[in-house]
Amino acid sequence: MIVGAGPTGLATAIELGSRNLRCLVVDRDDRAGYSPRAKIVNVRTREHLRRWGIADELKHSSPLEPDHPSTAVFVTRMNGHLLARFNNAMNGDCVRNNLYSEEAQWVPQYVLEDVLRRHVRSLPGIEVALSHELTGASQNDEGVTARIQNCETREDSEIHCRFLVGADGAGSRTREIIGATMMGQQSLSQNCTIVFRAPELADRHLHGRAIMYWMVNEDTPGLLGPMSSDGLWFFTATRLPHGSLAGVDLVDLIRRTTGIHELDIEIVGADPWDARSLVADRYSAGRVFLAGDACHLNPPHGGFGMNMGIGDAVDLGWKIAATLQGWGGMELLTTYEIERRVVHERTIDEAVTYHNTFGNRLLRPGMEDAGPIGETTRQEVGDLIESTKIFDFKTLGIVLGSHYRHSPIVVPDGSEPPAESTITYTPSAHPGCLAPHLWLADGSSLYDHFGSGFSFLVTSGRREAAEPILAVARENGLPLKLVAPDDGRLAERYEARYVLIRPDQHVAWRGHEMPDDLNGLLERVCGGFSPAVLDAPSSAPLQPLTS
Repeated sequence: MIVGAGPTGLATAIELGSRNLRCLVVDRDDRAGYSPRAKIVNVRTREHLRRWGIADELKHSSPLEPDHPSTAVFVTRMNGHLLARFNNAMNGDCVRNNLYSEEAQWVPQYVLEDVLRRHVRSLPGIEVALSHELTGASQNDEGVTARIQNCETREDSEIHCRFLVGADGAGSRTREIIGATMMGQQSLSQNCTIVFRAPELADRHLHGRAIMYWMVNEDTPGLLGPMSSDGLWFFTATRLPHGSLAGVDLVDLIRRTTGIHELDIEIVGADPWDARSLVADRYSAGRVFLAGDACHLNPPHGGFGMNMGIGDAVDLGWKIAATLQGWGGMELLTTYEIERRVVHERTIDEAVTYHNTFGNRLLRPGMEDAGPIGETTRQEVGDLIESTKIFDFKTLGIVLGSHYRHSPIVVPDGSEPPAESTITYTPSAHPGCLAPHLWLADGSSLYDHFGSGFSFLVTSGRREAAEPILAVARENGLPLKLVAPDDGRLAERYEARYVLIRPDQHVAWRGHEMPDDLNGLLERVCGGFSPAVLDAPSSAPLQPLTS
């Protein structure tokens, strides 16, 4: 059972449902009309969408034009001076790159949710029950009993499940039930995002198409960007009178920050929020797990939050599936927190650093003045922006460079791990790292050849050498696919003849020779083998709830 039908909960359901496991997704809301807090789907999340077969669907669902440039612009105002420009921000330009199989995409979170929800409903054995909330839960060695209430009828139900995943956001009821506590800084800054409609704005400003416009001025600093091609925009005010919207004329605020005073504006909604830096003191209790915002929160700079939650779903999803289907031991699930906590803490530290260089702290007196003094001031600010804000938009070192080399289910090979970088990403097949990507000679992505379970990659040599490990996998019910593309670049890229790759496309083991103890290798990377704990066919009905 999954609590929360946001991106993290839906991604968890997809990981389970695509492996023929039954699950119920509940959410107390109807998921309609939500503010687009997350707007960047990064390259790693897009690669997961590709693996699920829905990356193109998201691309075609975009409310922006297909050729909309992935550019971030810093200006004094929309009709004011240009300070700095970052092209290919977040690696969102549609250019084939050997570092990844999918470019990032600028798209409101609610559009992503629609695509994920449609895919979830297409998978057999998954039920989605909106307007239902978790009110309590208990567990034993066999499973979890969750208490659910219909938010409309107030009718109570009990759901019996093997595992419960709390993907229920910052105010997580699941976190409260297991007694976990968020640790860190509760409020780094107070902000408000305003959604408004201004069909003329795109044609009336001076700085061309972009996904973000940072207004750096002493009057109304903030961040503005398009949400659709028909005039829907968001504006995040980073400095408000008295720290709130009380008594603020929102139309006047937007007109002043853009500098376009005769602009027709319709306010659609306003969403106040705090930037926070928090991580839960624990991610699980028995068979109950936390994922996404339920166990970590960070400032939005860098666009990491939602994408980290989907990464949680992938890591936890394949491990729950392995445990239920018998090709992973119960110890496998203890590695979820071991692996993901390191990623969360590193990423949140970076997001806080980015937050500390946001627009308000780039202000200088006289930035909008005419004449040599104003020009010199703007040049100084532009140089500062280019040296400090690049970290917001060039993030592959975080997005693709995070690894699990300290995990007990990763087998070290004695080599030195790659140096960590936040901006640049150097592919490495060091155990625990993301398997290096490559576009193959036939035009396909290497990732497209990996299986939904483990994959055994032969970069050079005879395919027949892999037969013994495939046989051991079959004996233990471990899904293992042989991948042996005829591409001479792979041996150099992976620095090994043989590579064992996990379901999440991270390297579990590599070597030039086959290991002597094949059974021991596979048992380690799966956290031990155990009898399957599925006690009912996948077609067995779920407890009835109104979807």
